[in-house]
Amino acid sequence: MRYARQNRILELIKENNIETQEKLVSLLRESGFNVTQATISRDIKELHLIKSMSPEGVYRYAVASSSDNSMTNRYMSILRDIVKNVSASGNLIVIKTLPGCANAAGEPLDCLGFQHVLGTIAGDNTLLMVIDSEDNVPQLMAKFDELLS
Repeated sequence: MRYARQNRILELIKENNIETQEKLVSLLRESGFNVTQATISRDIKELHLIKSMSPEGVYRYAVASSSDNSMTNRYMSILRDIVKNVSASGNLIVIKTLPGCANAAGEPLDCLGFQHVLGTIAGDNTLLMVIDSEDNVPQLMAKFDELLS
């Protein structure tokens, strides 16, 4: 649940100018997460979020650019914790996760920017990656083996 919530926080701060923890709590509750301000405070710290000036001239939460390496490590930790199985068929890669964690697996994979991935679609416990060519699937499967071991 923590990973799904933190993934939703990352989505919300990309989509909205969130200036306060209270606003973040409100948006998370609208998304089905029953959270407290203390929980959000811990999530903000774990995700290395900062307040930065938006183009509209207001301060908002954002991912700190200096934490890119830290976020990559965090993403790898999330993936190792929630991915149960990775398999391929044709130009598709299917990633099975713990229940409710497919979105939490999708965000890191999207952010890592793997070449040849046309897109990802997440359900509850299954993530589908569409690859541009069947020929590129073996190299991506090898990356998954490396990332998850």
